[in-house]
Amino acid sequence: MARDSFRERAAAATHDKRLRAALYSATTGIDARRRKAWAELEDVEALREQAASIKDRVLGDLDRYLDQVTESLERVGARVHRARTREEATEIVVRIAREEGCRLAAKGKSMTTEEIDLNSALEAAGVEVVETDLGEYVIQLAGEKPSHITAPIVHKDLAAVSEIFEKRLGVPRTDDPRVLVEAAREALRDVYRRCDLGITGANFVVAESGSVVIVMNEGNGRFCTSLPPTHVVLAGIEKLVPTLEDLAVFLRLLARSATGQRITTDTLLLTGPRRVGDADGPRSLHVVFLDAGRSRILATDQSSILRCIRCGACLNVCPVYRSIGGHAYGTVYPGPVGKVLAPLLDPDGDLGALPRASTLCRACADVCPVKIDLPELLVSLRASTARLPWLRCQGLRAAALALRSPALYVWLQRAIRGRLRRRARNGWIDSAPWPLAPWTRAERDLRAPPSRSFRDLWREREGGKR
Repeated sequence: MARDSFRERAAAATHDKRLRAALYSATTGIDARRRKAWAELEDVEALREQAASIKDRVLGDLDRYLDQVTESLERVGARVHRARTREEATEIVVRIAREEGCRLAAKGKSMTTEEIDLNSALEAAGVEVVETDLGEYVIQLAGEKPSHITAPIVHKDLAAVSEIFEKRLGVPRTDDPRVLVEAAREALRDVYRRCDLGITGANFVVAESGSVVIVMNEGNGRFCTSLPPTHVVLAGIEKLVPTLEDLAVFLRLLARSATGQRITTDTLLLTGPRRVGDADGPRSLHVVFLDAGRSRILATDQSSILRCIRCGACLNVCPVYRSIGGHAYGTVYPGPVGKVLAPLLDPDGDLGALPRASTLCRACADVCPVKIDLPELLVSLRASTARLPWLRCQGLRAAALALRSPALYVWLQRAIRGRLRRRARNGWIDSAPWPLAPWTRAERDLRAPPSRSFRDLWREREGGKR
């Protein structure tokens, strides 16, 4: 993604009043529920520390835990695959679909499958893929990509969804969400009856038991994992937790951080395929562990980003995300976590603009359930990807010279203050001169400087002393 294209998308988003209203309403509402849910926990800070410690323990000995989870999964009858790249992951899933003769896939919500663009690969191989999470289903009907990690249609209001359903499903326009839900349910029930492949991600995979953990608020996950004869799970290698006891720590934090609930409607622990005597479940279960750059990240000082449990809390408090939404980032993972994760997963991509699209207000660090210091990682990435233009470098050198000379600094301060005050109207400047012009060009005004500086006031107070 070119830097200019990100700027263009961000600028377009800030002018979309309908988008910004939908984003603000949704994100502030979710964050308010998170605050309330966190307040119910007397030990929330201790839980955050514990969750971070568990993740660091896994990441520090990842090879051993991968070997352990492989053994556990195979012991309960699952087949385990490891994919070093995105291409390998899609090839594995396509091969499974062909070997099993699958033609229709019912897919649960999964950011990891979005990361490797699995839908396109399967459709190219002749497998129809239907998203069954309601938000993802709407996005698929609209021909778009998710704009949020946990709330894929956070950027759309009810009227926009109704318009999509009218165009794609023939449902008359309505402001009753129940009508839209019933229409989606009717369409998806037919998919569940006919599908021969279920595809999901995994919120966690427990190394000691081989249990795949899926956390959701809709019943589609149970259908995707129990009705099709073949179930494929795609999970990043960082999704491991050592034990069921460790899992309990994350379950107390995940729903509260993501949706403001004590616990989601469904929390599935899937341990192997169907056994003799089971009423339902897949005949074959495949678990694909995806690396795709994660091992490389482990060797950097940004490795703590792999603690992320994809709750989306950082997006909901980020002033940048609230202004431009997820699509402006041009990556699978938007928001504060995406500004770190996307450039690390794709170091050859032109993503240098993303770490700079931040106010560094630390709101994201304050809400992260696994205590990732996202602002620190963003600053580190800015330093490692810095490619400042020649003119900006010269400007910084000039600023350093002025800051080393009190006399020059005072002279420049007076000159700039006078120039800015001449442009002010009613105490504000809507068109600043260079080099401040970009600030006011982006729909922002600059407050006019006062007629007297702090130095002048201080000197007057001290009786003329310097």
